[in-house]
Amino acid sequence: MNTISLDGLNEKAAMLERLDNKYILPASSFRPALMKFSEHFDVLEIEGKRAFTYATKYYDDPELRGYYDHHQGRRKRCKVRVREYVDAGFSFLEVKLKDKRKVTVKKRLKVMDPANPLSAEAVDFIEDQYRGIYAEAFGKSLHFVIAMNYERITLVAKDGGERMTIDTSLQFEANDVVRTVQPDMFIIETKSARGNGIADKILRSHHLHPTKSCSKYCIGMASTGSVSRRNRFLPALKRLRLTDAQIA
Repeated sequence: MNTISLDGLNEKAAMLERLDNKYILPASSFRPALMKFSEHFDVLEIEGKRAFTYATKYYDDPELRGYYDHHQGRRKRCKVRVREYVDAGFSFLEVKLKDKRKVTVKKRLKVMDPANPLSAEAVDFIEDQYRGIYAEAFGKSLHFVIAMNYERITLVAKDGGERMTIDTSLQFEANDVVRTVQPDMFIIETKSARGNGIADKILRSHHLHPTKSCSKYCIGMASTGSVSRRNRFLPALKRLRLTDAQIA
């Protein structure tokens, strides 16, 4: 594939507001589509690297409303995470929300003190973003609940602002339980303005379709036994073939 720089990606496809589709695919199914992707997408490359390590920590309230709001399919829901871009050496606090159009809205704040990611400034930032979308107070006390690591490859459409990510080597850790995803399984996320971009059309032409309820946070919480209800995420868990996961 042709390459694109980080600056080039940010100019073309920051995609902080977008419609997402997620796919869980084995390498054997995904590989035939790659040639077609190379015609329409460039791959992010930084200092000769094309796959980057992400280390993410998610935060939720004591009742795990972030998880259970998603499990119940509520529109008003909020995910809070601190994502470390390991190769680049910096971190962002990220707040993910859904607006009235069901568009994913992601807001970011650079973490200046990794030892205290939920500083007073960060808490105010979360409150402001939640109030800005839902016109009501967030008002929840957050604590760390799960960590995850994975490798990510990012593709950017040659024309327009569409973006696509390919995540592999996923590992979830919570409550001293570790679950890993088989290395030949990918979580692929397409991000476009209308949710039916070039990547979706290419995948559909190969009879590959989105996987419902495929939040990495929720999958991680369900697979590590951190929640009491997980029916909504069982199809995704079974497709991922997590090692030692008790999902029957």
